[in-house]
Amino acid sequence: MSHITIKVFGGEQKCASCVNLPTSKETAEWLEAAISRKFPDQLFRIEYVDIFSPTEGENQRFALQIVEEDLFYPVVVINDEIVAEGNPRLKDIYEIMEKHGYQ
Repeated sequence: MSHITIKVFGGEQKCASCVNLPTSKETAEWLEAAISRKFPDQLFRIEYVDIFSPTEGENQRFALQIVEEDLFYPVVVINDEIVAEGNPRLKDIYEIMEKHGYQ
């Protein structure tokens, strides 16, 4: 099993279409709690990336893509692949983690 990093990209301010959803940072915290319950004692990492703060490398590339393409954030990225935009579905994230050996 490979340990994965789940990146949650977003901003302090909610996107216009996401008014009733939690903030991107709250989504990152919620994902960490839910995934920890589903896959106890299995290592993974949640990283929150503010798309409006200076970043570098892959984080910068995704931040620019989100802004330029007007994606709904938070945007969840696993292994450099966008897996959720807006309101992430736990079921989809769990399936990806199970493909990487999480049980």
